[in-house]
Amino acid sequence: MSLWEAENLYREKGYTAICGCDEAGAGPLAGPVYAAAVILPFGVDIPGLNDSKQLTEKMREALFPIIQETAVAWAIASVSAQEIDATDILTARMKAMDLAISQLSPQADFALIDGNRDHGRGSAITLAHQCVVKGDSLSASIAAASILAKVSRDRVMVELDRRYPQYGFAKHKGYPTKAHKAAIAALGPCPEHRRSYKWT
Repeated sequence: MSLWEAENLYREKGYTAICGCDEAGAGPLAGPVYAAAVILPFGVDIPGLNDSKQLTEKMREALFPIIQETAVAWAIASVSAQEIDATDILTARMKAMDLAISQLSPQADFALIDGNRDHGRGSAITLAHQCVVKGDSLSASIAAASILAKVSRDRVMVELDRRYPQYGFAKHKGYPTKAHKAAIAALGPCPEHRRSYKWT
């Protein structure tokens, strides 16, 4: 399956401004969840474009400005750790993705959503859309969105590392590594930790 097959399917149904949307940061114990939405010129070739999880940090950083410069439109949104705790991570993920889609200029008329969920208890994707399981490896626009979301969140975690260096956020980006869990056990949580998550 080519990276343009999903977009092509919905172009054939009459949609002309198809965005891909993905999020980053559902699993970490700390920090916000990020989402990005991207409309790419149909069929454009961006060398190296792939699911962000298949790329090195250096490759993602290199692709970040290329995607921004190439895109017809792109937008990035986030939901804080505090709001994740006040609602739930699924609701927060959907809110971040819906916010990113709504901030596109020009607007999209259809969205390809990575994964198999399009709503939480308190938020939902409001634009006409289709969920695409493993979409970041099946859709060029979702792959581009996955990179924007991942790089944006990683940069925030590096900033948080400067404020809370004892937790090692720059290294693990908030994910539940052995070292991260040990730091929480020894020091307790910082304000950016998600209280609704299990730390042990």
